[in-house]
Amino acid sequence: METTGESPSAAPDRSSWGRLHVLDWIAIGLFAGGVLCVLTGLLPRADAEATVRRILPILLFLGAVVVLAELTAVAGVFDALAARMAITARGDFGALFWLCVGFASVTTIALNLDTTAVLLTPVMIALARKLGVPPAPLAMTTVWLANTASLLLPVSNLTNILASDRIGLAPLPWAARMWWPQLVAIAITMLLLWWWYWRPARAGADPFVPPPPHVPSDPVLHRTALVACLLFVTGILAEVEIGIAAGVAAAILVAGFAVRARGSLRLQLVPWRLLVFVTGLFLVVQTIGRHGLDTVMGALIGNDPGAEGALRAGAVGALFANVVNNLPAYVAGEAVIAVNHHTQLLALLVGTNVGPLATPWASLATLIWYERCRAAGVAVPLGRFVATSAVLAVLATTASVAALLVTPSG
Repeated sequence: METTGESPSAAPDRSSWGRLHVLDWIAIGLFAGGVLCVLTGLLPRADAEATVRRILPILLFLGAVVVLAELTAVAGVFDALAARMAITARGDFGALFWLCVGFASVTTIALNLDTTAVLLTPVMIALARKLGVPPAPLAMTTVWLANTASLLLPVSNLTNILASDRIGLAPLPWAARMWWPQLVAIAITMLLLWWWYWRPARAGADPFVPPPPHVPSDPVLHRTALVACLLFVTGILAEVEIGIAAGVAAAILVAGFAVRARGSLRLQLVPWRLLVFVTGLFLVVQTIGRHGLDTVMGALIGNDPGAEGALRAGAVGALFANVVNNLPAYVAGEAVIAVNHHTQLLALLVGTNVGPLATPWASLATLIWYERCRAAGVAVPLGRFVATSAVLAVLATTASVAALLVTPSG
């Protein structure tokens, strides 16, 4: 992974239809395909309406949490935290490793994996350049932990929201069930990150010169963003409905910007691509499921509620996530798992959360990360990325499912 001559500010211009990014066209195509499935009768209208009702709270949460995260970044919170990490490391590359792992893990757990991909990727790359260290270790830390650290809370991943609704687990009981698999997934990620990316880069980067503290341009907005994020996390832990928690936190921060920096409130803050992508994806996958995919998934996953069924579900979830994407892989797998097979469903979740690493399109977070790296002028060697990520996907999925099997179900 190396820096190219492309400008870091070379973000795609979406001011006209002719300049839409390829990911925009994918989202639009999926949505159009979903609508076509309904109009042609391939997906009955009643089923489509039920699907939209099910995902509406997810869409509201996504819209609110992305606005919250984007404005938090504008307020300088992420830049301040990144600078504080580098200062705390005191020039030691090994200490920086631990701090970056913690930063990426906490952001993923508390604010969703797509937030990590969208906001932490440019922050980590900018931090690497500021310190004069190779960007690869920090960039790979972001994308790997955006996926593997997304098990602990329902808000950490879209699939978690679906699964928690299916099995009726509130955030704290969910965390009690998933803390051990999450710890195992992060530990394996850390081991491989250090061995393949941080250790080789250490010789030329240790020690480094810490940067000065980040000074926010508007201290009031900075503090408002911190309060909004803390309220959001507190609300989640207090078992407030996730859409309400995200919406209230985002509204507080939007109100702060309306008073202090109205020009930062743009329509582009709303993640239309993500919302359109998710809606179309669910409609298309449900249609394919009715016409054969459910049968294939049922045969592969089986209906064993024990260890064999869990291992099969985790493996199939990871495999399908890397072939298509983790969202349709989870939805297709969930459709064929019995409602009372909670461990098997959570094992499928592990496979679709921890496993989608071997291909760039395996999760939306990975796609976003890849785009952000390219926009920042950081070249990603695809061969090495796929090889190392595939090993992580296999090891972390297998070990995390095993950890799930020995965790008490409550």
